[in-house]
Amino acid sequence: MVDDSPGMEPEVPPTDLTALLEQIQHAGEGEERVSLEAILDSVGQRSFAPFLLIAGLITLAPLIGDLPGVPTLMATLVVLSAGQLLAGRKHVWFPRWLLTRQVSRERFQKAMGWMKRPASWVDRLLKPRLSRLTRPPAHLPVALTCLLIAMAMPPMEFVPFTANGAGLALTLFGLALLADDGLMALFAYMLTGGTLAVVVTSLA
Repeated sequence: MVDDSPGMEPEVPPTDLTALLEQIQHAGEGEERVSLEAILDSVGQRSFAPFLLIAGLITLAPLIGDLPGVPTLMATLVVLSAGQLLAGRKHVWFPRWLLTRQVSRERFQKAMGWMKRPASWVDRLLKPRLSRLTRPPAHLPVALTCLLIAMAMPPMEFVPFTANGAGLALTLFGLALLADDGLMALFAYMLTGGTLAVVVTSLA
């Protein structure tokens, strides 16, 4: 089943990591469990950058990212969103089986607390620069690179720490697009190359 509805758009689109986390923290309020659908609805379905950040942060987050199968689920999220970006869709849709994945409220809040601690420090590093690497049509190679990362993430579950590298690369790409920071995109490209090289070497 596919969810093709536009969803609830946030009143103010996130412009940095702190703003994104503030929106995500209110996902599924009042519920004992937080679904991926609630998290995605908290940031809307019009922008590729928040999807990359969500996938990267969830993969990196303790208590969530280390759960078996989570990197593969986040890879699916990236494949679907990147593919639709490349196809020129204005709204992103996801299959119901992906949207209904849930985590306990307690685990979610602990992970959010972990992610919010470095957020203000990260935001201070971000600024518009080298915009040729983030503004259209540069967002297309970013999407292709993220697609490659996502396709490599399932086997990364068997190579220690490489899923963390993939999650960090997705996070950096998301930050780069969110803040129009081409330098962050450069770091993400380099990290992607290094992580994929480790995976290929380990599985060869």
